Amino acid sequence: MSLKRKILIITYYWPPAGGPGVQRWLKFVKYLPEFNIEPIVYCPENPSYPIRDESLVNEIPKDITTIKQPIKEPYALASLFSKRGTKQISSGVIPKAKKQSMVEKLMLYIRGNYFIPDARKNWVNPSVSFLSSYIKEHQIETIITTGPPHSLHLIGLQLKARLGVKWIADFRDPWTTIGYHKDLKLTKSSKAKHKSLESKVLNTTDHIIVTSNHTKNEFQTKTNQPVTVITNGYDSHSVSVEGKDEKFTLSHIGSLLSERNPLVLWNVLSELINENETFSKAFQLNLVGVVSDDVIESINLNGLKKHLNIVGYVSHDEALQFQMKSQLLLLIEIDSEDTKAIIPGKVFEYLISETPILAIGPKDSDVEQIIKSTNTGKYFNYNEKAELKTQILTYFEAYQNKQLVTSPIGIQPYSRKALTKKLSELIINF
Repeated sequence: MSLKRKILIITYYWPPAGGPGVQRWLKFVKYLPEFNIEPIVYCPENPSYPIRDESLVNEIPKDITTIKQPIKEPYALASLFSKRGTKQISSGVIPKAKKQSMVEKLMLYIRGNYFIPDARKNWVNPSVSFLSSYIKEHQIETIITTGPPHSLHLIGLQLKARLGVKWIADFRDPWTTIGYHKDLKLTKSSKAKHKSLESKVLNTTDHIIVTSNHTKNEFQTKTNQPVTVITNGYDSHSVSVEGKDEKFTLSHIGSLLSERNPLVLWNVLSELINENETFSKAFQLNLVGVVSDDVIESINLNGLKKHLNIVGYVSHDEALQFQMKSQLLLLIEIDSEDTKAIIPGKVFEYLISETPILAIGPKDSDVEQIIKSTNTGKYFNYNEKAELKTQILTYFEAYQNKQLVTSPIGIQPYSRKALTKKLSELIINF
């Protein structure tokens, strides 16, 4: 066999970081050697991760080279003023404008206008300096940057200019059209700078990878460089459960931000509880992950407090257990044009959980297409209250008859190994 092709992966999120951001490249790194590619990972030595999952350290392949350099981040200083606000903002949980304290408003303004494209920008120049020597010394021909944080793409931009290496830019989320941009209190000049940097990256990189068709369509209006969709996916695991919950559990796994607050669902559940005593006795809402105060307040205002179980952040294995034990899995996306491109990483784990998915989001989203094509649940728009209520009752009746099951189809292309094969072909055919 020929020598393995070396690639350098530049990422901010790496174990012990928790959350979905770390999973994508952790799994690619796991399988790339099977396709004759040797991944080398570059990440921060002392990052300020908003959530941590020490169990993921055990998933790093033993023979993978990982190189680290120190990073200076503003979050440690900001936490002196508001520890809770700093943690929420760094994890993407931004309070509604009318509920933001003066400190939070100031932090958001500074974050949006003084740290462009993001708070990790100070890592760019030291990384370029270090990696310029490393890439030449180790004869690396291909680098991959993955964002957010999108400042990492600026490392790729400079390395491309200095060394002429082949560069793939991986966008797990869009840049200037991502939902939270409008909450950063950007000035006109700051917005223009974001768009300028985005344009430079999109038009300089040799190849762009995105996680959804909507993002591909968006980027194709901004660049003539090739764009390939490689979604997130699911991986095999050894987690098992003894059986489903006794209660009729509806579980949401992952962060619930202030804007991701499905009032129509809380209203429907309130009506079902008030109208159906059997439903009321059986129903439980599990929220597993970071949840904003606005969401909890809305749930309580709809009289669901005694049915609510706030679990908080758990390890990845524990999250898988919740998915497999639950009677229904809840998937929520903000009702906006921007979020049609967002496919949460948990979607793919939901697909293999043998648990029906109840999803609410914008019309014609990528998530809607995936759920419908794989026969793994039902998807509703925010204006479909009556249909949503009917479906929950249908699921409840199936639960009562012990017939609440799924029959997935066509999910194999979303396996991590199949997705890595697609990535390897892109790298090798450069």
